[in-house]
Amino acid sequence: MTIKSVTACSLMLISLFSCKAQTPVKNQLVDSEATLETQNLYKNLFQLRSKGFLFGHQDALAYGVNWKYEEGRSDVKDVTGDYPALYGWDLGGTEDKAVNDIDGVPFDKMKKWMREIYDRGGVNTLSWHMKNPYTGKSAWDTTPHSFTSILPGGSHHKLYCEWLDNAVTFFKSLKGSDGKAIPILYRPFHELTGNWFWWCQNNCTPEEYITLWRFTVDYFKKNNIHNLIYVYNTSMVKTREAYLRYYPGDDYVDVLSFDNYLYNNPVKDNSYVEDNLNLIQIMNAIGNEQHKLIALAETGYETIPYNRYWTKTVVNSLGNNPVSFVLVWRNHGWQEQEKKMHYYAPFKGHPNEKDFVDFYNLPQTLFQNEITQLKLYNP
Repeated sequence: MTIKSVTACSLMLISLFSCKAQTPVKNQLVDSEATLETQNLYKNLFQLRSKGFLFGHQDALAYGVNWKYEEGRSDVKDVTGDYPALYGWDLGGTEDKAVNDIDGVPFDKMKKWMREIYDRGGVNTLSWHMKNPYTGKSAWDTTPHSFTSILPGGSHHKLYCEWLDNAVTFFKSLKGSDGKAIPILYRPFHELTGNWFWWCQNNCTPEEYITLWRFTVDYFKKNNIHNLIYVYNTSMVKTREAYLRYYPGDDYVDVLSFDNYLYNNPVKDNSYVEDNLNLIQIMNAIGNEQHKLIALAETGYETIPYNRYWTKTVVNSLGNNPVSFVLVWRNHGWQEQEKKMHYYAPFKGHPNEKDFVDFYNLPQTLFQNEITQLKLYNP
């Protein structure tokens, strides 16, 4: 029996007993009509906070370094023998009812993989690199007035509602083998405190952002979408005030999160660790007050050139805080346009894969095998 197997068995037993012993946590979802499976996932994520965090990877089943669309494959699995616990996907492309998402993944395949993930007890999360509704260009087009154009009464509000209808259709198509709606950690308008997307803070006021967020949540609920857990997401900020400036309100947010990537050699520059710890502690304080989960929703160190990135940099950047999940970005591989490799999880043969295996074997890192046994969609 492997270290991870022993840990998984112990974790399952601890969880089963602790659920009975602990005082119930106030963990009401934004959607009071959320499906039972969605409610169970949310409550169980609260229970898991003292045990560890779900490790996630974007597009984990779709492709990896030097492979694409191979059944049952994942770079993470190639290295550890286990899948991630959390799997990231993107809705970019649903605006035009496209066949493929923004990264070329066929939506039909995506839905198949999301069903497989749910069936084996894994967790799915969705972002949406929505193209600019005002100009028709990419999500990175920050033309002024793009955001205000889709607010109620705006020139492109009707178009935005049509795009939401496409998302409604997609969400309703997500069914497990049991016929039930697949719960989704949904992270709209992500990295809002940056300046690179049309929905970022440089293109809207807090009041406008809050209005659109609330309209969007209400629109999905009105259209009988009850399998979403809503994730508020900033880029790196340094203060509580900056983090909450665009916050839509406790009645509209289930999870507090942020995105932050490592760019500098962590041996020479410890700012990534220090910044992450600072913001995570800020979120944890807010989360404790408002009974919200916290997460590092997107991160990574491109090509992972440091041999202690996982066991030292990542672990130290989280500290002992109750982070629910950490997701690293996709393993695209060679980028012809930029003439460089682009990946954030190791693959078989990577020079620093041993550190990732050591990371995998830590008790606080939760991968597929552990959470399958924990049955996160059950009471």
